Amino acid sequence: MGGFIIILAAAIIGQVFQIDLVLRHLPLDMSFVGVDEKVMYYSATDDRIFPRSAGVIGRSVVNCHPRKSFDKVEKIMTYFKEGKKDEAVFWIKMKDRVILISYFAVRDDNGDFVGTLEVSQDITEIQSLEGEQRLLDWE
Repeated sequence: MGGFIIILAAAIIGQVFQIDLVLRHLPLDMSFVGVDEKVMYYSATDDRIFPRSAGVIGRSVVNCHPRKSFDKVEKIMTYFKEGKKDEAVFWIKMKDRVILISYFAVRDDNGDFVGTLEVSQDITEIQSLEGEQRLLDWE
């Protein structure tokens, strides 16, 4: 039985490692905040739009934002918990870049709120797309 548990643990650790790699290769920043409003995960990349350190884990999500945003973050969390909203989307200018910031309520199969997914993406190049590009065109 002990060997099975070790193999199972290795498989789970391997899967978590792969899932983290996948999330870190997406061209966006992600953070997950638990129902207690504490940061539980963030995609740790060198080119994050909003830098984070390991010290953010377990910290109140409100304290990860500028003071002028506290009331907005708290309102999003409250509305998600109360089931009034499931997403909040907005965008800001940062120097010459346009940053899309989206919050999503994460709910289990019963519809119970379990946390919040925060996604930030630099959409500057996306906004400049015109026409179409079909399939691969590296030449």
